[in-house]
Amino acid sequence: MALSQFQEWYAGRHEYQKNWKKRTNQKIVGYFCTYTPEEIYYAFEVLPVRILGSHELEDLTESHISPMFCPLCRDILAQGLSGKYDYLDGITFGQSCLHLQQAFTSWEIHQNPGWSHYLPMPNHVQSPRAIPFLKQEYGLLIKKLELLTGRTITDADLERGICIMNEVRQTMKQIYAFRKQENPPITGAQSMVMICSAFFTDAREWLPAAKQAIAELEARPLETGVFERDTGKRLLLVGSENDDMAFIEMVENLGETGAVGATIVVEEHCATTRYFWDETQEGTRDPLTAIAERYCARTPCPSKDWPKRRRMDKIVEFAREFKCDGALVIRQKFCDPHEADMPFVKKALEEAGIPTCFLEFDVVTPVGAFSIRVEEFLETLETEYDFFD
Repeated sequence: MALSQFQEWYAGRHEYQKNWKKRTNQKIVGYFCTYTPEEIYYAFEVLPVRILGSHELEDLTESHISPMFCPLCRDILAQGLSGKYDYLDGITFGQSCLHLQQAFTSWEIHQNPGWSHYLPMPNHVQSPRAIPFLKQEYGLLIKKLELLTGRTITDADLERGICIMNEVRQTMKQIYAFRKQENPPITGAQSMVMICSAFFTDAREWLPAAKQAIAELEARPLETGVFERDTGKRLLLVGSENDDMAFIEMVENLGETGAVGATIVVEEHCATTRYFWDETQEGTRDPLTAIAERYCARTPCPSKDWPKRRRMDKIVEFAREFKCDGALVIRQKFCDPHEADMPFVKKALEEAGIPTCFLEFDVVTPVGAFSIRVEEFLETLETEYDFFD
């Protein structure tokens, strides 16, 4: 089945990227945050790959950045310092939070692959000056990519990059439509692997596999033993970046142990919907402005969700649209933007009748302890809440 291809890409990201570089003779640039405009990299035929956590204990970063920085940035930096990404041609960072910026800077100083670029993505994205500012910064990025690749690009190249990324986003939303069903033919863990594998692969190779998976999901019989599992309580996963498969699988496997079962049917964080839900306008006279407009208007991360908090309505909308019984509100330990955001997220959900459970993550998730807390939360939903019947 096509779903197995995504697991292979997810687990073998380094092997895929090294092989891609060898067979295409093109450049690969690693990026730290989804405020990186992938459209521009595809316009240059450069493969942008996101560097996510390895979820492994490390002892390399304490002399470089504070141990009170979030586990994600420490994990990312450790991978760079250990040489796991020594095949990259460059690294880049679209400004989001200070902790991740420090990880980028330390990697740039100590393990620079020869090309690096810091993109000062505006924090005040609601300002009328944000889009023209960002467009000018994209112009500087383009000049740097010209030096990396030895080529120049046209508006037609930018439009091609826009179309590639929009098709990825549209396909991801098709995948999520299955999760709205009463008995979803795909689990949260399977969906997460599909989405995250796109960070590590060429979009033009990911898309055919994703479309094949969609065809298989459309044909998947739900009551013939092919996909027999109790959907259980429908959960929203919201908060800090999270691609911790061990945690997601633990939540969705609780029903097998006799506990109340659950399925994560939607997420609102930067490894999933916050990354792909919004598209770039196609066919404009000024594609660079269209890209800047998209990244300023997309569902913001907490560091950019001000002065008006725009995410709360989207979070509640997701909870209702996917018929969620409850929400797991998660935060990477020491993540300041999300720490300030959590009270507003919990308040918005609970006022909408969606009970919440807060969990704090470190580099390695304590799955055993978390299973007890999640199980208790699900039992509460089972006995006290029934908002959508």
